[in-house]
Amino acid sequence: MSHPLRGSLLLGSADQSIRRLRVRIQVLLTVLLVGTNLIGAGIVLILRLFVLPGGDPTPAYGLALAIAAPTYVGVAVVVGAVMGTIICIRPLRWALQGRRPTAHERRTALRLSGRLTAIQGVLWSVAVALFTILSAAIQPAAALSAGLSVAIAGTVVCTIAYLFSEYAFRPIVAMALSDGPLEDVAGTGLQRRMVVFWFLGTAVPIMGIVATCVAAITYQPMTVQRVTLVVLSLTGVILVFGLLVTVLDARAVVGPVESLREGAERVRDGDFSIAIPVDDSTELGLLQAGFNQMAAGLRERERIRDLFGRHVGRDVAESASEDVELGGEASTVSTLMVDLVGSTSYAADRDPTEVVEVLNRFFAVVVEEVTRQEGLVNKFMGDAVLAIFGAPRAIDDHAGASLRAARAIAERLGEEVAEIRAGIGVSTGTVVAGNVGHESRFEYTVIGDAVNAAARLTELAKDVQGGVLVTWRTVQEAQGDEWREWQEEGEQTLRGRSEPTAVGRLVSPADDRSSADATAPGAAQGSAGQE
Repeated sequence: MSHPLRGSLLLGSADQSIRRLRVRIQVLLTVLLVGTNLIGAGIVLILRLFVLPGGDPTPAYGLALAIAAPTYVGVAVVVGAVMGTIICIRPLRWALQGRRPTAHERRTALRLSGRLTAIQGVLWSVAVALFTILSAAIQPAAALSAGLSVAIAGTVVCTIAYLFSEYAFRPIVAMALSDGPLEDVAGTGLQRRMVVFWFLGTAVPIMGIVATCVAAITYQPMTVQRVTLVVLSLTGVILVFGLLVTVLDARAVVGPVESLREGAERVRDGDFSIAIPVDDSTELGLLQAGFNQMAAGLRERERIRDLFGRHVGRDVAESASEDVELGGEASTVSTLMVDLVGSTSYAADRDPTEVVEVLNRFFAVVVEEVTRQEGLVNKFMGDAVLAIFGAPRAIDDHAGASLRAARAIAERLGEEVAEIRAGIGVSTGTVVAGNVGHESRFEYTVIGDAVNAAARLTELAKDVQGGVLVTWRTVQEAQGDEWREWQEEGEQTLRGRSEPTAVGRLVSPADDRSSADATAPGAAQGSAGQE
């Protein structure tokens, strides 16, 4: 199970084990949440003593708070840690087991931040009720102030806990979203995060101002200086926290969008191996996970396309991207066939592994030279190869390309596959090229007399010096000086034909170049009229 994960100082490297990651997440959550709750207790103290009115604590009230506050904080920390482990950590066993999560486990993983925040909310709600009742029983004038102080601090702690837990659970969210469909995952976290930011940066400080006004009207009059001081203090908090949460909000949105932009650029450049980190379980996180699945789909399609191209040829594969229809069209092409000499007896006397190695070297030479001349290797037929020049993609000089390929193949086979000989035949003519078969299973092929002629010439070429025979029409239609490399070999009546065909062979070093020039296409129009 793969998962895109960006390494970080707190969460560790991206290649760490799942067990180590789980321990790191649990330790990180424990430290952050305990520290946040202690900060919350400090906020309660500051609000009660210096901001919200309610009178100075009486000795009995002070003693009760000195006993109740540390006791409740300790109990809340222990209860929160235990409940957090049970509710949030245990459901992640699928990650430790290295398996894909079920749909229920995925939804649970995406809701971990909300569950952990809910635990904090319950504990602070109990604290609001407890300290409000305690204050009302010992010092009634401080009851509203105490309740509001704990409520404000609890809101701050819960919002910060949500942000911290969302960050800590980011690797788990990435794993949950990297596998499986996204249809059953409803991303609503972005809206929830906006509300959280609004609570932390705006609602909480304004609640303090409202509480100050209510307390001043309800209990004891406050001087103008005191009200001004409180309002200015809370306004400063609004400005500072408003800026802070705005920056956090911007980073939370810009980061995923930037990663998507970079990923899209890499996909545009043909890099389908990209897997961007999934930052959270919001709609942006789902968008990142969807992007990764899209890239994986493109990667698989490209792999299949590459495999398909290796089987049928790049040109055929590209033409298959359009609507494919059975049938074909008449085209004038050049065909080249190569067939090994004595391959049956060669295979009988040798180990199959050695035979396969020789065949692979033989096929490699043919494929490389045909591809170099923009031809298509159409079929591997045992120890024979059929190549086409001029279909499915037209070539201006298909005759010349086939002749150049034949010369290069003959030369390389003599040097690189010297342990076995081959015959090469080349013919030019009209064929029908297209898809033949059934709608559920078809192949691209060429059918026509030019193919048959190349096959017949291949058999005859095995007994000719140089191992290559071509129809003289092919030499005539070749452009440039390619004709200088070929010598007319007279006429042959090919099997299956009633009329003789003018053929040619490679000019050998023993041939007189002047005699070869004498049989150039321009000087042999009479004898080369037939194929």
